[in-house]
Amino acid sequence: MSEFSSRILKWFDTAGRHDLPWQIDPSPYRVWVSEIMLQQTQVKTVIPYYLKFMERFPDINHLADAELDEVLHLWSGLGYYARARNLHRSAVKIIKEHKGKFPCDIESLIQLPGIGKSTAGAILSLSMKQRHPILDGNVKRVLTRHRGIKGWPGEKKIENKLWQLAEELTPVRRVAAYTQAVMDLGATVCTRSRPTCSECPVMQNCFAYQHNQQSVLPSKRIKKALPVKKAIFAIIKNQKGEVLLEKRPPVGIWGGLWSLPECPIDENVTIWIENQFGFRVSAFEEKNNLRHTFSHFHLDILPVHVTLKSFTSVIKDNDEIYWYKPENKLSKGIATPVAKLLQDL
Repeated sequence: MSEFSSRILKWFDTAGRHDLPWQIDPSPYRVWVSEIMLQQTQVKTVIPYYLKFMERFPDINHLADAELDEVLHLWSGLGYYARARNLHRSAVKIIKEHKGKFPCDIESLIQLPGIGKSTAGAILSLSMKQRHPILDGNVKRVLTRHRGIKGWPGEKKIENKLWQLAEELTPVRRVAAYTQAVMDLGATVCTRSRPTCSECPVMQNCFAYQHNQQSVLPSKRIKKALPVKKAIFAIIKNQKGEVLLEKRPPVGIWGGLWSLPECPIDENVTIWIENQFGFRVSAFEEKNNLRHTFSHFHLDILPVHVTLKSFTSVIKDNDEIYWYKPENKLSKGIATPVAKLLQDL
């Protein structure tokens, strides 16, 4: 065991996190759900979602048997919804192709939707004590700072270098503890901003600490200005005060979630609603724009409150349409900005 690993493990025994929900009975299924939720999301945000999710889907059979709608509903607000869709797809695949038994080798695990090399390594290390290196965002930060590795970690050449280093440092003994320890170190001590270097067990020979480069390592990707896209969300109410919701396509932004009907920005709202649904519009009122930012663009949403003159066709609830009463609790998967618009009603 390297001095680096030994020091981190010693620190973990006294200062690491040992009571996270997925550390209690760390079965492959429980660890898998936690690792998917923790992608791009902090622990404190994940915990309440994880507890509700595990209460409803305590094992892989419950998850595979569920409707995707319900899975997305429990995921609502956590973001990056492709994770939830992949989780559900993987559960179904495990039932069909692996007879319900969670794969215990890294090659099979990587074949499942939404599981990459680092996530697979973390699942097998934490739940089965198999020796696999991991390289999530926290670990990348620890390694680049400690060894003074310059260059954006997302660049293939730099990433390969980090994988080699992660492989060298991962011990044979106490691999589950080390995996959790190095993630904890990045999450709680070697943080993005204001790292508490005085609490770090490997501070003495850390390049970034010695050269005061904590703020420049890891190197940042050169950011480009995010493009802005626009959309019109039609808030259509019927005579009962119910609001029309539409299910979005299974792929793409908010795939599979329920949303307000989205009118193309260059269309006339009145004509579009009549052509789309057969409703006659008597008036509509534009509200203030709502901006929602994704990782690769801004979306400016123009909410339009629509008053109907008459219903020339009757649209009833079906697999793609749902009339929602704003005062009721919504038990469907819904995107954060749509939830905000409905709450404002």
